[in-house]
Amino acid sequence: MKFTRRQVVKGMGVAAAAASLPAFPAPAIAKDKPVKIGILAPRSGVAGTAGECGRRAAEWAAARMNKEGGIAGRPIELIIEEETSPKDTVERFRRLVLQEEVDCVQGLISTGTSLAVAPAAEEERALMIMWDGTTQDGVNETMPNPRYVFRSTDNECEAVMGSLLAVKYFKGQFTKIAGVNPDYSYGRNNWAAFQEILKRYGIEAEVVAEQWPKVGTMDLTSHVAALKAAAPDLIFSSMLFADLPIFMKQGYAAGLFENTKVVLPAAGWQLNQLSKEFMPEGVIFGHNTLYFAHPEASDLQKAFVEDYMDRYKEAPHWEADRAYFALAAYKAGVEAAYEASGGWPDLDEIIDAIPGREVQSLGGPGHFREDKIAVQVFCQGLSTNDNEYSFPTLATIDTFGADQIQKPAGADFWDWIRAAEFPV
Repeated sequence: MKFTRRQVVKGMGVAAAAASLPAFPAPAIAKDKPVKIGILAPRSGVAGTAGECGRRAAEWAAARMNKEGGIAGRPIELIIEEETSPKDTVERFRRLVLQEEVDCVQGLISTGTSLAVAPAAEEERALMIMWDGTTQDGVNETMPNPRYVFRSTDNECEAVMGSLLAVKYFKGQFTKIAGVNPDYSYGRNNWAAFQEILKRYGIEAEVVAEQWPKVGTMDLTSHVAALKAAAPDLIFSSMLFADLPIFMKQGYAAGLFENTKVVLPAAGWQLNQLSKEFMPEGVIFGHNTLYFAHPEASDLQKAFVEDYMDRYKEAPHWEADRAYFALAAYKAGVEAAYEASGGWPDLDEIIDAIPGREVQSLGGPGHFREDKIAVQVFCQGLSTNDNEYSFPTLATIDTFGADQIQKPAGADFWDWIRAAEFPV
């Protein structure tokens, strides 16, 4: 029979009450005892490249922080497990918490997996800081007041920003629009958000095609043909897995992008695979919370990007920032609580110290709101192929804070979109 941490603690409490023994202070934690951080990240499948980028960044962050004294003087040790199906990932999460006895679990990319792991974290009273996972059902938050779970920025932030930039850069240049988006809530909500923002700014556009490829579909010729026949002036796509480079390559071969505006708010995940050989210029290209070539990058970002590209011969994308941010936020919370208590803090003290505490991440400053949802910096802009790389970079750089493109705590997403003061 398996026991949860909650059951074990409850049993211990009963035994202690019965014994009525005098209380003794908890033993001090040795400075050389590592702070154990569990990592859950995909290594294969459609999100495999994203998971690997995040894992590499977590390892880089841990090594850098350890050189600077670790967390409150204790070294960081990473214990890495794979994120796969929700069921198997929950089992690995419990193993990290109950067997490895990690101090914190970080990672997760899939919202579907996150929706399974988050309740397990609350049940086990175990701290979970997500990289890219949320607990949203579509655009609706399912866990508005978690105690132990810290979530990433909302799924739809990049789509809201990409839609606003379409208004900024392309207004008056299109009357017919088409969407090709992944066939699950993320793709459907992003396409709906794009259309709602066009209405908000008084842009009347006819939807001439809607394509919904299943995630992981590698033959997209039928979708390309349907879009080509519809002859849109603008194509919006929130595709972000390995199918995006294939779509762009097949679309280029078919002449789909000739005289057509393109909006790709989440393209940065596939940056290294989006070759200039088939990428049109002037695409609204989303990098989420890390643009590797930002001309105003911090010294931290410059050091990371240089090390990453030298070692792996490719550019890092936003999952690296999400992994670094999770570890930096935890470290800041622990050290603030440590200073306040004069000793190694307990879990509740750490949790209470994290919200509102700004940290520097790879892509810029960030913090967690009181509802434990991240607020970070987003970068998008118009792409150019005039660069030294094999893939597009940004000719223009627009930077929005998540507080400008993310619904406030407790707000209805659609009501907020219709009334928000956007930075465009």
